[in-house]
Amino acid sequence: MNDIKTFTDARLQFRVMIGAMSIQQILSRRAAVLALCFMLPAALSCADAATGKSHHHTRHAAQPANAGAAPVILTAHPGTKLDEDARKLNEDDLQDAAKHHDQPVVLVGSASLSSGKNDEALFVQLQSARLCGSAGCTTSVYLKHNDTWNTVLDSVNGDISVLPTRHKGMHDLLVSPNDRWIWNGKEYQDTLSAPPMPK
Repeated sequence: MNDIKTFTDARLQFRVMIGAMSIQQILSRRAAVLALCFMLPAALSCADAATGKSHHHTRHAAQPANAGAAPVILTAHPGTKLDEDARKLNEDDLQDAAKHHDQPVVLVGSASLSSGKNDEALFVQLQSARLCGSAGCTTSVYLKHNDTWNTVLDSVNGDISVLPTRHKGMHDLLVSPNDRWIWNGKEYQDTLSAPPMPK
């Protein structure tokens, strides 16, 4: 109740001080600006008291299911081995874009998907007005096996993160905020459209 009285007193003092002044006049006066600065904390305290909220005693929420997710950062790396590989893997799309006088930006990223040394994945996104639809640009994920890149996740929309959880020895992937993809032994499978694979 004290907070409400403080807020009401401050509001009354402010009304008396500003009278019928315009906003421009109010803001040009230091006293009016100072009064606003003093009123704001009182107003917030009053609103908190009225709604029962407190900024001092917050409880920590439970960890979300995607805790520990490591985002895959996609950037342009022209002239690198990853960029060269990405361009070879997406050669058809790049040639088609060139026919339409479009020059997509090739973004690449890499992340380890298991404890094996040869399980470094290549994440590739082509960005251009022609290739990216209303849902954004798609990203594909490739895994190298015997010097050959294989597609293990094809054309998904949204940011991708590597999760600490695993299926069949490979890390799960999180696409956007809540679409979990798991390894089925050959490629990544969406858990939203299929039953989860046993660990």
